[in-house]
Amino acid sequence: MGVLIRRPCQNGRMSQLQTIEAIEKRLWSAADLLRANSGLASNEYFMPVMGLIFLRHAYSRFLAVKPGIEAGLPSRGGKTRALSKEDFGQQGAIYLRPEAQFDHLVSMPDSADRAAAIINAMDGIEADYDALHGVLPKAEYHKIANADLGELLRKLNPEELKTAHGDIFGRIYEYFLTQFADQGAHDGGEFFTPISLVQMIAGLIEPARGSVLDPACGSGGMFVQSANLVERNHGDPSKALTFYGMEKNATTIKLAQMNLAVHGLQGNIMEAISYYTDPHELLGKADYVMANPPFNVDEVDAEKVRKDPRLPFGLPGVNKAGKVSNGNYLWISYFYSYLSARGRAGFVMSSQASSAGREEAKVRQKLVETGHVDVMVAIRGNFFYTRTVPCELWFFDKGKEARFGNALNGIAGDSARTAKDGRAGASTKPESRAMDGRLVRGTDTVLMLDARNVYRKVTRKIYDFSPEQLANLTSIVWLYRGQTDRFLALVGQHLSNAVAEAQASLAPLHDYLTQARALAETVGRLADGNGSPEAEPAKRALAEALTTFDGDVAAYAKAVHQQADNPIAADANNTALHQARERLAPLAERSRDLIKTADHLHKLAGHALEALALLPSPTGRGAGGEGTTPRELNRLRKATDEARKAAVEALKPVRYIHRQALWLQERFPEAELRDVPGLVKLVSRAEIEANDWSLTPGRYVGVAPEEVDEDFDFEAALKDIHVELSDLNAEAVELAAKIARNFEELGA
Repeated sequence: MGVLIRRPCQNGRMSQLQTIEAIEKRLWSAADLLRANSGLASNEYFMPVMGLIFLRHAYSRFLAVKPGIEAGLPSRGGKTRALSKEDFGQQGAIYLRPEAQFDHLVSMPDSADRAAAIINAMDGIEADYDALHGVLPKAEYHKIANADLGELLRKLNPEELKTAHGDIFGRIYEYFLTQFADQGAHDGGEFFTPISLVQMIAGLIEPARGSVLDPACGSGGMFVQSANLVERNHGDPSKALTFYGMEKNATTIKLAQMNLAVHGLQGNIMEAISYYTDPHELLGKADYVMANPPFNVDEVDAEKVRKDPRLPFGLPGVNKAGKVSNGNYLWISYFYSYLSARGRAGFVMSSQASSAGREEAKVRQKLVETGHVDVMVAIRGNFFYTRTVPCELWFFDKGKEARFGNALNGIAGDSARTAKDGRAGASTKPESRAMDGRLVRGTDTVLMLDARNVYRKVTRKIYDFSPEQLANLTSIVWLYRGQTDRFLALVGQHLSNAVAEAQASLAPLHDYLTQARALAETVGRLADGNGSPEAEPAKRALAEALTTFDGDVAAYAKAVHQQADNPIAADANNTALHQARERLAPLAERSRDLIKTADHLHKLAGHALEALALLPSPTGRGAGGEGTTPRELNRLRKATDEARKAAVEALKPVRYIHRQALWLQERFPEAELRDVPGLVKLVSRAEIEANDWSLTPGRYVGVAPEEVDEDFDFEAALKDIHVELSDLNAEAVELAAKIARNFEELGA
C-alpha cells in the first residue's frame, strides 16, 4: 500500500517537533533531578526513569483507544461487558488497571508510599502480560526518596502530553534512550536507530506476513515500525508478523520488551552475541531481516566464526591478532543467510563498507553475483543522535527474480517474454533490458539512490526526512519495481493534500484579517487624537496595506474554492496529474505571496504603534488615550500577532506540498524510472564490476546540477544563526560547569 502522507505536513510538523523538543528538555530535567538529589549514578536511575516513561507512554495509548473500545463493547440486559486486555491488544495498546494509570500515581498525597504504589502498578502489568514478567523495574524505586518520586511523576506529566497525538510519545521515548546513552548509561547508543531510517527500511522491504528478524534489535524500533506499516495497510500486526530479536545487553532487552508491549506487541528476544550464536535457528528461514548493527567492530574472534554456516562468502579478512579485521561483512553475510528463498532484508551499514577493499571486496563481489542486492541508499550525516557520520541502507531481495516479471507494469510483458525467447533479460544476457533498450530491474541490476541532498533540519544537530520526502524517495523504488500506479497515486495525493491545506488555511487567514482590522481601527483612532507628524503617514500606510491584504485574501479564497470544486480523480493518469499540478501552481504561489503580505501588514502595524509611542501620554493611557489602556493595546497586539503566526503556519504547507509533486514530476516526467544526476541511477552488474564491485551510490549517480533556492529567506537564516550561536554559548557554559565539577571531584 505504501507510505501514507500524514498531516500536518513538513512546516506544520516542524512547529510540532519544536514543541516536542521543548517538552523533551523539560522531561529530561526530571531525570536530572535524580542525578542532583538521589545520589544515584545515571546507570542506576536509568531503568527507574524509563519505567515511568513506559507507564506514561502506555497510559497515553490507553486513553487514546479507550473511548473507541468502550463505544463498541457489547451489552446484554442493559449491562455492558467490562474492558479486557484483549480489547486493547487489538488496538495496539496495553490494558492498565486503575492502580497502574499515571494520573492515579501523580495524584497520590505526600503521605503515600509512592515506591510501593509504582511497584504495585508494575506487578499488575506483569500479571496481565506474561511477556513482561520480570522485565519492568521495581526494587529500584525504593532507592529514591518519596518526595523526589512525587516530583519525578509530576515532571513526567505536563499538560501538553495530555492532549498530544501522533508519534510524540515514540519520539520522547527515543529521546530518553538517547540522552541516557550520552550520559554513559548504555553502550554508546547502539540501541537507537533514527525513526526516519527505520521507516524507510520498513517502507522498502514492506513486511506484510511472516517472520521478522533483527539480530541487533536494541530497543525494538524495527519491530514497531514494521507493525505500524501493517496497521496502515489495515492489517493486524500481532497476527501477521512474528518478531525475533537478538541483543547482547540484558538491560536493552528489557527496553525492547517494554517498547513492544506499549504498542500492544510481543516478540521473542533472546540474549546473545550475534557474531557467535544463532539462538532462533533461523538460517534460511526469515521472511524479513531488519537491523542497525554496530559498525566497524574489530574484536570478533576469527576462529570462532570461521566455519559458521552463516558465512557463505567466507571470512572478510583476519588481522595478525586473529580477529576479523572488520565485522561489517560478518553482519552483511549473516543478514543475507538468514533470508528465506524469497526473503527481503534492509539494514543500516557504515558508508565505508560499500567500497571497502581487499577481502571485503571479494565478499562483496560474491554477494553482487548472487543477483540479490536490490537497492542501495546513501544517507547524509547527522541523522543519528549519537553519530554525525553518514551511512548507507542496504536492501536484499532473494525473490527479485521471481517477482521481476510480476511486479513490473509497463515492461512486465518484456521481462515475462525473456524466459521464452531470450530477446532480453538476465536469463540470457548480462543485462536486463526492456524492448526499447532501457535497463530494468533484474537479477543483474542494482538501484543506486543517493539521498544525501534530501533532508529536513530538525535541530542544529539532527536531520531527518519529512513524511513527504520519505514518501518521494520510496516512490522512486516503486518506479524501479514497475509500480507506476503507486507513484501516480502519490503525486495525486500530494496535489489533493495541497488543496486540502489551502482549504484549512482559510479560517486562520480570516481570523488574522479580523484581528488586523481591529488593530488598524485602534491605531487610526489613536493617530487621530495624537497629532504627531509621524502618526498620520503610519496610519495611512497601515490602512492601505490592510486594504491590499483584504483583497488578496478574497482572491485567494475564491481560487481555493474553485480548485476544491474541481477535485483530482483518484485514478488520474500521468497527463492529467501534470495538468492538475500546473493548474494548482498559481494557488501555491498565492499562498507564498500571502505570507509576505501578512508579515508586511504586521510590520506596518508595529511601525505605526512605534510612531504613536514617540509622544508620552500624560494620562498614562495609550498615546492619544481615548478609551484604550496600554495593557489593552498590548493584548490586542499580541492577539493579532498570534493570529498572524497561525495564518502563516497554515499557509506554508500549501506551496510546500505542491512542490513535492513538482519534485517528482520534474525528475520523472513520464512516471517511469530514469537516471537523475545526483539522485538515482539503475546500474548493471557489468558497471559494478568495472567499478571494483563498489556499491556506493555516489560513485554512480554523479553530481546534481546546482539549483537556485528561490525560497531562501535571509531573515530566517539570520535568525537560525542567532539561535545556533545561543545554543553553542549555552553548551559552552554547560561544558565549563562540567569540567569544573570534574576538577572538584578530583580534589583539584
